Amino acid sequence: MTALLHNKLYAIIFLALSFSLIISGCSKKEIPKKVSLNKRSPASENFVKQTDTGSLKFGFDLRLNPKEDVKIYLPFLRYLEQSTGNKFSLRFTERYEDTVENLGKGIIHFAALGPVNSVLARKKYGANCLVMGLNSEGKPRYRAVIFTKTGSPIKDITDLKGKFFAFGDNYSTQGHIIPRRMLEDAGITLESLKGYVFTGSHANTARAVLNGEYDAGAIQDNLAIRLMSEGKIKILATSKPYPSSLICYSKEVHSPIVKNVKIALLGLDPKGKHSGILTNWDKTEMPNGFTEYSDESLKEIEELTIRYGLLE
Repeated sequence: MTALLHNKLYAIIFLALSFSLIISGCSKKEIPKKVSLNKRSPASENFVKQTDTGSLKFGFDLRLNPKEDVKIYLPFLRYLEQSTGNKFSLRFTERYEDTVENLGKGIIHFAALGPVNSVLARKKYGANCLVMGLNSEGKPRYRAVIFTKTGSPIKDITDLKGKFFAFGDNYSTQGHIIPRRMLEDAGITLESLKGYVFTGSHANTARAVLNGEYDAGAIQDNLAIRLMSEGKIKILATSKPYPSSLICYSKEVHSPIVKNVKIALLGLDPKGKHSGILTNWDKTEMPNGFTEYSDESLKEIEELTIRYGLLE
């Protein structure tokens, strides 16, 4: 009798375990897989996994795509190494807000950030900024561009009411904050659009509009000028000048290192003696190098980040 009970007990346990495994297998199959708009290249994956604890980590806001951005920043870091004597490594994060958080926590030590993220880094984490980028005219300014694809019947920014619109990242200055203000100045709110999306980067926005997924979008001026010269897009509106991107640093970085890096950044000559070191630097917001930074320059951007709920 005891043996029979034991056999029945083993049978019940076996059935219960089998049922649990079946249910577990079904649950895994039913979980939808998250698909990212920003596909990581093999090169960027390598740098994400990099574990060199002896180097200064450098991060950046995604601009074009991981592969292109890595190609741009690696030679730049080699320049910093040669100029400062410090070792640098690149750390890529897919989301703008992750770059700011990593800087705030000291996971990365320096970062190339747009004005919005620079404000957030300062206000939320006590980070600071070293320099601002100089545009092709040698000024620390850039603009946002609202565009549509060539051949579109849309002629003006005011025609966008009731249309589908593509922003870049939610924390992007040129891809969200500035163009959103431009739309509002033209009498167009988010509610008056038929729909809108945050694509995650300028390149993704350009692709979405060119593929006909959205009627219009907002991107950085450098990319817009290049695409217009190739006959791919039509510019509907260009913003007034706003502060350019910045190089910021974590409060964990020691003062002597900060000082040396700042000297190196201000000494960068992309169009002259350092042109042979850099790669595709003209695609950045700092094609002519860097200049001094002041907190006052970001005052209007800070007001917009509060207005649009990015900073409390």
